[in-house]
Amino acid sequence: MEEKKLTCISCPIGCRLRIEGVKAKQENGIQEKKNEWTITGNKCQRGLEYALTELTRPQRILTSTVKIEAANFKRLPVRTNKPIPKSLIFQGVDCINKTVVEAPIKMGDVIIKNFLDTGVDVIASRSMSKV
Repeated sequence: MEEKKLTCISCPIGCRLRIEGVKAKQENGIQEKKNEWTITGNKCQRGLEYALTELTRPQRILTSTVKIEAANFKRLPVRTNKPIPKSLIFQGVDCINKTVVEAPIKMGDVIIKNFLDTGVDVIASRSMSKV
């Protein structure tokens, strides 16, 4: 039996989660691996959901900056409006680094629609006016 430890980041409590699992199961004479986990240490439902997501399909909100022209600053902070698969983070950073926008921009404006074909948008994290 495999054991894994995680710290939940879903809320400020930061529960220390302990996950035991990945057992082999035999049905009809055929042995197959079936993901069965026992998750302990969570103080709320969000901890359980966080652990299951981390085990099956880890995701993260991507935050970065894009180049902005005709503004007071040279970079505009941006983020994804929903988590994207963790495996796409580096590809996402490359895509964002190639993006250039022009002021004015309002916080929440969509900078990149359907980011990496995930259905997630990259949005502005602050407003910037034109110089």
